[in-house]
Amino acid sequence: MAVTSEQWTDVDRYLTDLLVPQDEALRETLRSSDAAGLPAINVSPTQGKLLHLLARLGGAKNVLEIGTLAGYSTIWLARALPAGGRVITLEMEPKHAEVARANFARAGLQDVIELKLGKALDTLPKLQGPFDLFFIDADKASIPQYFEWSLRLARPGSLIVVDNVVRGGEVANATSTDESVRGVRRLNELMAAEPRVSSTVIQTVGGKGYDGLAFALVLR
Repeated sequence: MAVTSEQWTDVDRYLTDLLVPQDEALRETLRSSDAAGLPAINVSPTQGKLLHLLARLGGAKNVLEIGTLAGYSTIWLARALPAGGRVITLEMEPKHAEVARANFARAGLQDVIELKLGKALDTLPKLQGPFDLFFIDADKASIPQYFEWSLRLARPGSLIVVDNVVRGGEVANATSTDESVRGVRRLNELMAAEPRVSSTVIQTVGGKGYDGLAFALVLR
């Protein structure tokens, strides 16, 4: 039986309504993003809940997010942390940062989340690790460098999660000239060749279309 994108969206809605209740802070984060004209590229509610569960499962206390947008995924991550935990999130666009900071305050997480404005590749060398969990959701052409910096700031047991790594199936196209696809393919090559991590990629479908998530566990 053929499955349509409409069915993916219906299933997403069903699972979200059943398993991922949205409180006012999360709903307002999405509304404020739309109102400000930010691109609708935030993680889905079920993906946000997955990040939350991964942070809790790993006992994460220090989290680094690369790519903030309106702060939807940041809030999911911050809510998973124990007392004294922190999220550092990196954002290049001032407009995105302004919207995100308002959302963090509305969620009561302004003391847990530190947003650093500027190009991530300029900010990363100034950070002090180790971080327990990394979520990379920024420009795909640069994710090989983001991955390498995450390794430098990691410890054994840290988990690196990367979003949007299937690109509607184009990741399998070795002749693609799309810089985002080429960046993802380079990331996959780095993960495959890197003895310090054990990695996999999971394809995803849903209201956000056809894409995927990469996971790399730091071994040493």
